[in-house]
Amino acid sequence: MILRKIHAGSCRAWLSRVSSRQEPCFFSSSVPSQPVPPLAQTLQAYLRALEPLLPPEEINHTRRMVQEFGMPGGLGAKLQMGLERRARSTKNWIAPWWVQWAYLESRQPLPVHSNPAISLPRRDYNGWRSQLLFASKLIAAVLDFKAKINTGQLPVDDLRGKPLCMELYPLLFSSCRIPGPKHDYIAHYGRSRRSPTHITVVRNYQFFQLEVYNSDGSRMTESQIHSQLLRIRSQSWKTDKEPMGILTSEHRHTWGQAYNRLLKDKLNKESVRLIETGLFSLCLDSPVMRISDEKYASRKAAQILHGGGTFSNSGNRWFDKTLQFVVGEDGSWGLLYEQATAEGPPIATLLDHILEYCEKPDPKRAPLVPLPMPKKLYFHIDREIKRDIEHAKQNLDILINDLDVNVFNFKRFGKELPKQHKLSPHSFIQIALQLAYYRVHNEACASCDIVSQRMFRGGRTEYIRSPTNQTLKFILAFNDPSVSREAKLQLFREAVDTYAALTQQALQGHGIDSHLLGLKLQAIEEGLSVPKIFMDTAYGLATHWKLRTGQVPANTDSVMCFGPLVPDGYAVCYNPQADHVHFSITAFNCCEETHAETLAVTLKDTLCQLQELLQSTV
Repeated sequence: MILRKIHAGSCRAWLSRVSSRQEPCFFSSSVPSQPVPPLAQTLQAYLRALEPLLPPEEINHTRRMVQEFGMPGGLGAKLQMGLERRARSTKNWIAPWWVQWAYLESRQPLPVHSNPAISLPRRDYNGWRSQLLFASKLIAAVLDFKAKINTGQLPVDDLRGKPLCMELYPLLFSSCRIPGPKHDYIAHYGRSRRSPTHITVVRNYQFFQLEVYNSDGSRMTESQIHSQLLRIRSQSWKTDKEPMGILTSEHRHTWGQAYNRLLKDKLNKESVRLIETGLFSLCLDSPVMRISDEKYASRKAAQILHGGGTFSNSGNRWFDKTLQFVVGEDGSWGLLYEQATAEGPPIATLLDHILEYCEKPDPKRAPLVPLPMPKKLYFHIDREIKRDIEHAKQNLDILINDLDVNVFNFKRFGKELPKQHKLSPHSFIQIALQLAYYRVHNEACASCDIVSQRMFRGGRTEYIRSPTNQTLKFILAFNDPSVSREAKLQLFREAVDTYAALTQQALQGHGIDSHLLGLKLQAIEEGLSVPKIFMDTAYGLATHWKLRTGQVPANTDSVMCFGPLVPDGYAVCYNPQADHVHFSITAFNCCEETHAETLAVTLKDTLCQLQELLQSTV
């Protein structure tokens, strides 16, 4: 989705202001509440989504189950009434449940499986001196962005002229995910009376507390920050320090146990709290192995995503932190974020601000005041913690070696081509992905596309399911020589338009998956058994997402990257520009059937063939 801006002044509202530097939780007063979709509409859409994936006899079995669930006065109607009551009494009836279910209850490691990375175009420098200069500028830019949030000067995001909920923005800073035995939780330290004024800088696995505000409350200048980063560098030569950040890469239950052991020690507890409460983290990475230009984009994205392994920069991460900026010595840079709190579009807005700020000269001269030495964070590591770190190192290296990353820039055309033919660029790419997958695997698969729900107050995300019946018809016709070019083009248009209609429905709050999840969790909340439609094999098959996709358009040549949702699946992210499209594709090496490079090559060829199909009519 393309987000534009309208000025905040006309529709600014504060929910709370605790102190002069406290982030206000603001939203547009004209943003409506998220609706509960009609039950019959969701159930019909669910059955339609199953049709391309299941044989007729299984569909008939599921249809009978769904009809029983949705009959008047039945279990579905009872649960629907419960959801409608919940919608009347809460800010958002589904968002807290969605965050809990989609993120906080997941026990998988955060790197690869959950935290998305955004890799940005390489800066024109090489060496540590330029690395620190750019890092200083980046910190100043992020603090400037935060100041705009605090003062209500950040323009309100809008979609097609309608304002979007802005509540996520203040939560990006001084927040952190905390591991728990059965589920995690999010701590927002920016809401305290004394809002944190420091960031965490990590270099060579060593963490530092860096104050970024002067004693009078003013933000530090770039030159002040730079002088402090030089001090940090002088205190963090390569040593035999243990990579404490590696612990956060573990399975969540394992990390939760290690976390409790770690915090028994007073020194460790103080160091961990300073990392968790910091506004954000800055990771100053060492240079990575030189490789061919062709593979550099993929290696760069992988470095941001997971740090490259325990012998590279993975120890420079604290994966629980909401915002981690990565700046490498070789000019590579990017951002890693924890998505229980953060989301793609607000992050893209933040990155746009950083890039715009970086074009400006340093606006302020440094005041001639002595600065306190950045505080190095120390840890007491006993035999148990040492063992935890060794296990985490082994497991992270296994995960990293299992991940296949392929990042490429498709230069033949961009979003202008579909627009010229009155087709949605986003839907065009989605149908291309379905066709490419079919050409590689000779079958259709359950796919999910992530779409924002921020047009509603407190809204988060929703899935759009594919393939549709129209997409499957087009896929089957595409390589059939008996089908005319005109018929193929008509089927392609129908597939794209159908997907665009599904997207529009989701943007109106009428997606399937959040409603189905709500019905399931409402049953659990009322002390009832999980309804049979959620125990059906069809439901399991239709939510085994072999294709996890996401579009995060930005004003720059950035690309997002994350891992597949299932062992035998792919994750595909894309950023369409006017005349080119950036793609990232990931797959797991442990699955013999999936190869990121094979899908990438097939996708490029598919896009070219779709271009020929469109232009044959011109």
